[in-house]
Amino acid sequence: MAATGKPIVVVGGGMTGLAAAYYLRKFAGDAGIPARVTIVEASNRLGGKIETLRKDGFVIEKGPDSFLARKKAILELAADLGIEDELVPINPSGKKSYIVFRGKLHPMPDGLMLGIPTEIAPMLRTGLLSPLGKLRAGLDFVLPARKGGGDESIGAFLTRRLGREVVERIAEPLLAGIYAGDLDRLSLMATFPQFREAELRHGSLILGMRRAMRRRPAAGADGSPAARAGAEAEARSAASGNGAERSGAEPHAPSPADAILARFRGAPFLNFRRGLATIVEALERELAGADWRLGRRAVALRKGGAGDSGARYAVVLEDGEELAADAVIVTAPAWEAEKLLGDHVDCGMLRNVRYASVANVVLAFDKASFGREFHGSGFLVPRAEGRQITACTWTSSKWLHTSPPDKVLLRCYVGRAGDEDAVSLPDDQLVRLVRRDLEELIGVTAAPEMTEITRLHRSMPQYPVGHVEAMRDFRRRLAEALPGVWAAGAAFDGIGLPDCVRQARETAEAAIREWRDIAP
Repeated sequence: MAATGKPIVVVGGGMTGLAAAYYLRKFAGDAGIPARVTIVEASNRLGGKIETLRKDGFVIEKGPDSFLARKKAILELAADLGIEDELVPINPSGKKSYIVFRGKLHPMPDGLMLGIPTEIAPMLRTGLLSPLGKLRAGLDFVLPARKGGGDESIGAFLTRRLGREVVERIAEPLLAGIYAGDLDRLSLMATFPQFREAELRHGSLILGMRRAMRRRPAAGADGSPAARAGAEAEARSAASGNGAERSGAEPHAPSPADAILARFRGAPFLNFRRGLATIVEALERELAGADWRLGRRAVALRKGGAGDSGARYAVVLEDGEELAADAVIVTAPAWEAEKLLGDHVDCGMLRNVRYASVANVVLAFDKASFGREFHGSGFLVPRAEGRQITACTWTSSKWLHTSPPDKVLLRCYVGRAGDEDAVSLPDDQLVRLVRRDLEELIGVTAAPEMTEITRLHRSMPQYPVGHVEAMRDFRRRLAEALPGVWAAGAAFDGIGLPDCVRQARETAEAAIREWRDIAP
């Protein structure tokens, strides 16, 4: 085995799996541990939900469209891969965003942090809330904090603090949109624990988020789930005081990520000039020496290595091949992970993570005949509006690299938990419904020159109430039952690309650390 290296299998070729494989090889090399990494991916392509279409001068993201700049894990990875010069920021003049209310676009009030008001005057002026709704939100200043611990839904928490009107008209399109979820089912502690921390520390959600914003101004959210997820992470970091910028933190030498942040100072979100597929392609190049099993699904995990390998485990593929492994990192979706791990450990936590299906409908127009000029980056649509689209990003205004200068590019989002039927409609029907909403909401009547539809079935994990504790218990049981087997990815601890990279790096570090501990 010394000649070929210690075998490790990574199940899943999405962002988490690719980054885990990269860091395993990197850290093993740094530690002088020979390692042989095999990546198993059920589909015939890499990158998971990341997919960039480059066509006729357009750069179209069929999955996520950006990532939060302040979450350094992905910036460090970009620097390691030598692609940091390909990074591009959002258009600084395209930050204004809107929320639909009663069929009309209303500017998002200044000072919102994840749907939580931090400035009083803009909330008093907004047409999104009734006078009674504004008064009810103001009760947050005097309502006592809930006693006791324990998780609750985001919807229950925000209704208790701010009232249902704020929840349905402002918070829901912002917060639920991150997960395409239902606020009344999503776990507070797994998604926005900083809200509860603000309530406990300051006796008021508004005051707590105001102080967090003053410490580190949060990025505004536009119509995209990536932007909303980024704003969530930004606010979580600010409210908790985590990271190197925390007051009183130990000084440290600037990292490559710090240099990137300095270059794009003030830019909340980043992408790559040729799209997010850039990082997938770079990882694939770096992993050229790894073993690949594309288009082949892992169907079982067995204790005891394949043949006479002497390895701890065998990963069984659907065609019968068995891969020997001393360590296994499972980055597949929850339902696939359960198939591999269910014979060895209680997977109730994985079964409880449901997934919502969504679709992206991208439309390209000729600017000369488009007949509209956008001032901002997009709009959000509350569930109560009854529209097919949940949000719209004015992509060519937000990301200047995505479209030729004489074209206009829009990206509309369809589907959320409990309202997913439209995702599976035939293309012509889906486009017709999206165009109807665009005409009625922003007056777009021009015919698109090109449309691109992406259906992402079972793509958005829904963290149920109690998820954090359940995840912790599951990982403890997994370590006891299957030493050297790890599970990571969007089903566990954050759905954004930087969170996936962070989990991948942490898991790779844990694997190398375990190898060192058991080495003779």
